[in-house]
Amino acid sequence: MNDKELYKQKFQAQLDELKAYISILKARTSKTEANVQIAINKHLKLLKLKFDKAQMKLSVLTRANEEAWDSSKKGIESIRNFLEAAIKGTASKFKH
Repeated sequence: MNDKELYKQKFQAQLDELKAYISILKARTSKTEANVQIAINKHLKLLKLKFDKAQMKLSVLTRANEEAWDSSKKGIESIRNFLEAAIKGTASKFKH
């Protein structure tokens, strides 16, 4: 298996992990007060948009030639890092 395919699998696994965490956050919101749920749901909607963007970037990576792959890889890493930070930020707000 080449580097591109290994990277794609790694990134997909990370996205799957983050998606599972978003689902956990959604489940936890059902136990909170309505005003807290509204705030958290707003954050979760934004996370979903970012997740969808990351999923699209992965799709682009799959079709990219070797030259475009390097630049796509950097963009995907950036999005993944942002998505992970956003999820952690939402989780920390939920704990308060």
